[in-house]
Amino acid sequence: MLFDFHGTLAQVEDPVTWVLAAAAACGRELDRGKATVLADRLVTAGRAGGPLPHRVPPQLAEHWADRDLYAQSHRAAYTGLAATVTTDVEGLPDALYDRLLEPGGWLPYPDTEPTLRTLHDAGIKVAVVSNVGFDIRPLFDAWGMTPLIDAYALSYEVGRIKPDPAIFLRACGMLGADPERTLMVGDTPADAGAVRAGCAALVLPAAEPGRPNGLGATLALAGCAA
Repeated sequence: MLFDFHGTLAQVEDPVTWVLAAAAACGRELDRGKATVLADRLVTAGRAGGPLPHRVPPQLAEHWADRDLYAQSHRAAYTGLAATVTTDVEGLPDALYDRLLEPGGWLPYPDTEPTLRTLHDAGIKVAVVSNVGFDIRPLFDAWGMTPLIDAYALSYEVGRIKPDPAIFLRACGMLGADPERTLMVGDTPADAGAVRAGCAALVLPAAEPGRPNGLGATLALAGCAA
């Protein structure tokens, strides 16, 4: 079975918490009102794990296009977008990005661990297939879920981006799985691109951080019970 990462297994932390934590890493304590205004502006500018930016400055266009293929472009794109927002917190763009790399910057959905554990205990192999520009394995290590994941097909390592069928085929190859007997679970039309690789696909709407998002529905499709 294949799972998307962001919006399917985990969600980024609340934007205000994100800004407060990043500012604290820069040695600044912001009041919540100021952090809320700043968070709104930063999300509009473009936050990894958030809505697409309203506008990408021309000088960032190349990095933006390559953000899920190269780690340096991913960082340059998102720190560059954050830098378009005026703030008196020195070093904030890099601190905001660094928060993305930390386990504390993400919240696994409540359904995630129980679903992955049930699949693991049933002997069903699992791969995470993600359009991402950084290594998410340390997050799973910190959450104690590494034993539940058999492989990672990450776009910046594979060199292919969903919905390209090649990334799904690579994931199936990592698991030694027949695509026609494999289910891809995600939250966007890009995840449904797995159908072009011969897989079945289940698209679940992303939920807010901390709320169940229906992952348990995959267990019946996999032929195992919770």
